[in-house]
Parts: sequence; structure tokens; C-alpha cells
Amino acid sequence: MEVTNAVAVGEEGEVPSAAERVERLVRLLTVTQTGPDLYQGSRQIGGRGRVFGGQVVAQALAAAIRTVDDGRVAHSLHAYFMRGGDEDYPIDLRVHRDFDGRSFATRRVEAIQGGEPILTLSASFQRPEPGLAHADYRMPAVPMPDDLPAEAEVVKGFIDRLPAPSQAFLKRLRSVELRHVNRVDPTDGLPHDAVQHVWFRVVATMPDHPDLHRVALAYMSDMVLLGSSLLPHGINWLAGTAKGASLDHAVWLHEPDFRVDDWLLYTTHSPWSGGGRGLNHGRIFDRQGRLIASTAQEGVIRRMR
Repeated sequence: MEVTNAVAVGEEGEVPSAAERVERLVRLLTVTQTGPDLYQGSRQIGGRGRVFGGQVVAQALAAAIRTVDDGRVAHSLHAYFMRGGDEDYPIDLRVHRDFDGRSFATRRVEAIQGGEPILTLSASFQRPEPGLAHADYRMPAVPMPDDLPAEAEVVKGFIDRLPAPSQAFLKRLRSVELRHVNRVDPTDGLPHDAVQHVWFRVVATMPDHPDLHRVALAYMSDMVLLGSSLLPHGINWLAGTAKGASLDHAVWLHEPDFRVDDWLLYTTHSPWSGGGRGLNHGRIFDRQGRLIASTAQEGVIRRMR
């Protein structure tokens, strides 16, 4: 989905600490059971307008996890967005237990607002087992996050040239910190390679539960990905020259043990755009170079007139 509501937290006038921001994110990603295989995801504190797509994906995955026997681990999800969600209301989640085998289980989740589905998600779970292993993708040779300036410092070079809503968005405190390796000035109007390298992590320690880190990664995997397909065209959400929304989103979780409160590298690439749509692929690595996850997303992208 569009990035305007992504990871923003805090009511007007509040200055929450880093730990408080992450606590709010944890609450956002924790669903409440309301009936047999029925759950509800809370609204984002301080959210305005349309729901961030990563929030819906993450809450749907969290609901699916609640219906799977202990020991099975989420390894993939595929989601389709149908309608934009409204930040003013919680999201109802209906889980369908499509399959339970000896090794694998499949769950299908409908995310509903106002009686209408806004997203459907299928997730697959597996009991861990040994097997053939290789990883053909290597982490790109990019600067480590500690060698990069904070995002707040980088945006000082162009924030005054952005529309007021984008300026306000960039100044808000968030639960997720980003450090771009190749940050593009969104106001330059120039074509760029359809590649991004972005380090990200939550801004404070999260609880140790592995499923929470998987759900949080699903949430964060919707950040920056769609923007890759805009780079060759010299347009940008922040500059107000582009608009768009996710059509679908897929995540494959390769490694079971990772933490989103340590730096992860998101390398994204758009191999194609056309017909008002852009296709984007992503790889997520930890600092040791392990391939943690792969992503794919197609979205609507349009130039603002």
C-alpha cells in the first residue's frame, strides 16, 4: 500500500519513547480472539486515512498463527488487497483451516471492515526438519548501518521542498528506523536505477517470541518495496508526483531464527512496470549475510497530474 501511514505512531502532541513506540507496535501486531477462528486487529494509534498494507498482512498472519499447533512455523504467505482499509476502525479477521497434514498446514484469512473483505491471505506452516540447503543470493556489498547517517539527517537536504503532508510524515517519530544506502532525493525528478538497499530495525528491543518477530517482519516487508518501480520514472510518493497501492504481496521466510530489533538489509528491485502496474522483488538479509526472507509485490502506480 502507499507509505503515508507506514510505521507512524503517536497521538498529536505526544512524544513517546523508543520503548513505548515498540510497545505500541507489539500491541498493533497482537490480535484478540472474538469467537471460534475469529480475531480482531486493533487500529494504529495516531493512524489517519487508509490503513498501511503491512498492518493488514501482519494482523492476518498473526490470526493464522493462533490456529496452528505449536511446533509449526510460518514459511510463506500470499495476500491480495481488494479495498483500502480505514484507520478509524479495527479489522475483523476470519480464519479458515484449509489443511492440516503431518508436516504442513495451510490457513486462509479474510480481513474484513464494514462487512466487506479488504484482504485475503493464505499462509503455509511447516514442522521444522533437516533437509538440502543452499542460498544462491549473497548480500550486496553495501555499507553497514552504523556507517550510514540517520534518516533524519539525510532528509534535511530536501525536506523543505516537499509538500506539507510529506514533511509532517518524515518528522513523526516511528517504531521502525530506516537507513537508506542509496537515498534518492524525491524532488530531483530524475530517473534512477530500480534498485534500493535499505537497512531497517525496530527502535527498541522486542519480546523474544519468534512468531512476533515473523509477524513484525511481514509488517515491515511492505515498506519501500513498491517504490522501487517508481525510480526509473523520476516520480515519488513523498514529492506528491506519484500515487499507488499494493495489489498483492508475498513473503517467503527462509530462516526461522532472526530478530527485527537488529539491523536487517532490504534489497529491492523492480524488473518491470507497465499498464499502470509495477512489479517488485525483495531480499532481506541479516548483518551476517544470511538470506532471511524473499518478497514480491505488484502494485498500481500512477503519475499524479
